[in-house]
Amino acid sequence: MSTLQLVETDRWPAIARTPNSPLRATAARGILRRAVRDLPVTVILPDGTRLGAGGPVLEIVSDGFFHRIGADLKIGFGEAFMAGDWRAGRGTDLADLLTVFASQLTDLVPPVLQRFRKLIEPRLAEHNDRTGARANIARHYDLSNDLFAAFLDPTMSYSSAWFDNAPSEFDDLAAAQVRKVDGILDFAGVRTGSRVLEIGTGWGQLAIQAAQRGATVTSVTLSAEQRDLACKRIAEAGVNANVELCDYRDVEGQYDAVVSVEMIEAVGEQYWPTYFATIDRLLAPGGRFGLQSITMPHDRLLATRHAQGWIHKYIFPGGLIPSLTAIEQIASTAGGLVVEQRRDLGADYAHTLRLWRERFVAETPVVANLGFDAVFRRMWEFYLAYSEAGFRAGYLGVSQLALIRS
Repeated sequence: MSTLQLVETDRWPAIARTPNSPLRATAARGILRRAVRDLPVTVILPDGTRLGAGGPVLEIVSDGFFHRIGADLKIGFGEAFMAGDWRAGRGTDLADLLTVFASQLTDLVPPVLQRFRKLIEPRLAEHNDRTGARANIARHYDLSNDLFAAFLDPTMSYSSAWFDNAPSEFDDLAAAQVRKVDGILDFAGVRTGSRVLEIGTGWGQLAIQAAQRGATVTSVTLSAEQRDLACKRIAEAGVNANVELCDYRDVEGQYDAVVSVEMIEAVGEQYWPTYFATIDRLLAPGGRFGLQSITMPHDRLLATRHAQGWIHKYIFPGGLIPSLTAIEQIASTAGGLVVEQRRDLGADYAHTLRLWRERFVAETPVVANLGFDAVFRRMWEFYLAYSEAGFRAGYLGVSQLALIRS
């Protein structure tokens, strides 16, 4: 049965109220039957009917599922999971199931309906001017430091690790995160005496490792929660690094190295040129820029860049993942920067996310005691599995880039 009766209406209005759209729900049933007919997946309908060619099991437990995806496929599928309208079947891992769909993402909806969908789907609404950027960042990163500590490793790194093809469990994640940070610092040429600017502090691990190299470190963030814990961790590490609550556009000075790890995704397409122009302004002659970015194929960026998806609505408001093509083009035209080196970590991110999700689920009592209800916990489980599936299917990638002036 659905868990809708457990949902707080004021907190989760879109989850508590199932859309009533019979015609769209009927169309959604037809599209689902067509889409999964030959997929290596098993879909169990509420009446027990089985669809698909066999494989990981998606169990639909409420007809609300069809009303939600009929109203908006990109958002409704995730909302239906949050509401308890569907679940991974017994013995099926959620990311394994979602990977099947992620592998066929562009073919699930017939082209004629995709064109129609563009006319009705919601558009991105959040903007990343200085006020909007601070609000968008707060909605995610200021949730609770204790929440992130519940599933991250002791380095508190919230970006792809680098496992270097080594077998790993959660206990190995911290070493892989240190390796990742060293990799991007190497790309940026950080060494003793370097003046380093970090855009997007996280919880301080990169600043710590840069300072341990003998660099003078300034790090900027818009998250007060992150700033406070980063300062505490830097002090505990016995190094010096300056962490400021500051928009990257307002930074002054000259730096031998600028480093930014998975922050560009929060910049917004409108401000990508400003981002690279700012980096160009801040880099001293001969300076280097180390960038780690999640990416998507350029054709998918062009097709989806204006549409609001589930991730935008619930996880990262105002964000947009760039393509490598977009990074190269805008870095060159707006910042005079070219990519000198590149390291791809897509498979590493899939594994990082699996470890985070396993830890998050295992720490359910801790997360619940922090005040995060069942809908929130389902939302984050879906987010972590959905992201893992994207990397496993190749729909998403992540790269470390070394950029220099052309």
